Amino acid sequence: MKKKKISKKRVDKKGKKCKPQTACGCKGAGYFLGFIGAVVYYFSTAAGFWAGVLGFLKALVWPAFLIYELFKYLAI
Repeated sequence: MKKKKISKKRVDKKGKKCKPQTACGCKGAGYFLGFIGAVVYYFSTAAGFWAGVLGFLKALVWPAFLIYELFKYLAI
């Protein structure tokens, strides 16, 4: 008997092959929604123009803050 080759290529629900850079997900959309939420939060708490600029820069790297606080909480 011949063994079936196991394909390591990813396929989505419709059976289409996925590109490696997309990995069958919509991670970019989730990051974008998180970015918009972070911008709204930081702008609403900003006391002045430069605090708003700093808030925008923080919104760009909000996942880093999230992971940092998670590790601090877990005491790793």
